[in-house]
Amino acid sequence: MVDKRKFKNTEVSLLGLGTMRLPCKTPIKRESNPLIDYNKAQKLVDIAYENGVNYFDTAFMYHVGKSEKFIGTALKKYPRESYNLADKLPIWMCPTPADMEKVFNKQLTRTGHTYFDFYLLHSLDKDNFDKCEKFGAYDFVMKKKAEGKIKNVGFSFHGTIEDLERIVAAHKWDFAQIQMNYLDWKNQNAKRQYEILTEANIPVIIMEPVRGGKLADPGREISEMLKANEPDRSIASWAIGFVASFDNVITILSGMNSEEQMYDNISTLTDFVPFDENKMNICFNAAAMMNKSDIIPCTGCDYCADCPKGVKISSVFAVFNKVKTGELTHEEGIEEYNRIDVKADKCVGCGKCKEHCPQSINIPGWMDDGIPKFFS
Repeated sequence: MVDKRKFKNTEVSLLGLGTMRLPCKTPIKRESNPLIDYNKAQKLVDIAYENGVNYFDTAFMYHVGKSEKFIGTALKKYPRESYNLADKLPIWMCPTPADMEKVFNKQLTRTGHTYFDFYLLHSLDKDNFDKCEKFGAYDFVMKKKAEGKIKNVGFSFHGTIEDLERIVAAHKWDFAQIQMNYLDWKNQNAKRQYEILTEANIPVIIMEPVRGGKLADPGREISEMLKANEPDRSIASWAIGFVASFDNVITILSGMNSEEQMYDNISTLTDFVPFDENKMNICFNAAAMMNKSDIIPCTGCDYCADCPKGVKISSVFAVFNKVKTGELTHEEGIEEYNRIDVKADKCVGCGKCKEHCPQSINIPGWMDDGIPKFFS
């Protein structure tokens, strides 16, 4: 059974199932695909639950709004008090304060649940938090908590260190969710984010521990180094084990979309032994090697997917990164890039994608010059 960590007067599984990248019926990019394969996805939920996973995470826009309905339906067969359901308020999708109520009620309806165990103000950075403060979003979720419709109030974060310090100081939080992995430990200052939350006694939930799958397939050279150190350990388990080695982490969200990934993560986080200094240094060395390859820090979350011209942004970046890390030769990369139906050259530079990118990538800049030139 997966390890548990203490949270208030209960225990939360160290492994949590994220539902942003569920198995789908067609090979379209998962995050923007509403066609969830219910049979395969239900099997994953069942395997997780049977192995002690009790934290299930969703959001309003995952799978074009279909993720909430799926996970609510999938969990109905189990006693309500035996699992934690997490959802999030997307403030950027609320034109007026009244829309917060509409979104929240729609989430309860979609999931078929009467309350959420964990509820987050979604993807906070300076702009989103400013809007939350203007709209009274914190007071809104605290009102829902008083009504018994939310048990724990938190936030997910994608901003600067200054933003995080401001958010932490502004209100009392039950928990917070940050992007943390051995690549972003320095690249996105996850180390300082973790320290700020720990110093404030705010338990931490981890998202993107494998960086959208990138750390499960970091390229031939890094994979060979990791395998040389521990031949029986999967490449992905190094990333999962890294974040699990921090005491203030209560749950690690993984967007598992296959039984193989599920069982690997379950194995990694059952009777887990925290990494020693040597293993931590191996992870940092892998990050340093990866940074030399000049990869684009895209996690494939597809928050940018609503491109007016339909450019397959994350697919374009994925091919570029595969070439940079040596997974594909340049010639193979050109072939794979040419199979993408709407490529970088269709970008008109409107900047809509950049506004929603949690990684703050200059997407129009890459689409305008870097990517077309690279694959020409």
